[in-house]
Amino acid sequence: MLSKKKGGLIVAAGLTSALAGLANAGTSAAAVSSSSALSLSSTATSSPTATPSRPAGGGPVAGPSAGGATGIVDTTSTSGFTFSTATGVEVAVTEASSTKYKKGTHRASMRAVKEGASVLVLGTVDSATITATQVIVQPQGDGGVAAAEAAGVIPFKQGTPSPAKSVGQIPDYTEGVGTIVSGAAADKAIKAAQAVVPGGINDRVVKLSNGEYEVHNISVNWPHHIFVSKNFKVLGYE
Repeated sequence: MLSKKKGGLIVAAGLTSALAGLANAGTSAAAVSSSSALSLSSTATSSPTATPSRPAGGGPVAGPSAGGATGIVDTTSTSGFTFSTATGVEVAVTEASSTKYKKGTHRASMRAVKEGASVLVLGTVDSATITATQVIVQPQGDGGVAAAEAAGVIPFKQGTPSPAKSVGQIPDYTEGVGTIVSGAAADKAIKAAQAVVPGGINDRVVKLSNGEYEVHNISVNWPHHIFVSKNFKVLGYE
């Protein structure tokens, strides 16, 4: 279910063919290495979608898991809304009576979700669809564009391989090791990852043996794994 760190293998996809690459990733809120500065295009050439995929080298297909993404609301309806991430990924959100809403740190209603609003959506991710458990409307923001540029996030482009590079502290972990988690811990890890490395969709959170977390990132060419501390601070990404 997880890509091996040293293999540099990925699985990539596009809107009409396969899915965004699954490879290695991680970030450093405090210490960012001097990997090449990368500029994020202001307009994506396509709108990639992410689908559960079999990791390179085998392993089980990833099913729907706790995840989330950040972006700008495009359309709204009585049952949900759509938004675009900082790299142009189109995400569909399904709302339910149990979905909770916040505007900043305060409780809100679904009426707070309007076109043009910057949102962080948490819930169950299946491809590029999120069944929302929580929607946080951010009073001010650009949907993560500035943070994505600062982190060097590379938008998905079909046929372009992911670079073998890393930023910050990357643990030595092995594919298949760790436990997929949900609930409060997963939400905190996703919030941390999306704050520093937005632009993709986080489709699962894995707790490692040392108590840290790996947040899996899809629908971008890089990064694919974001590592978060026990205290929910981004350590590194690759």
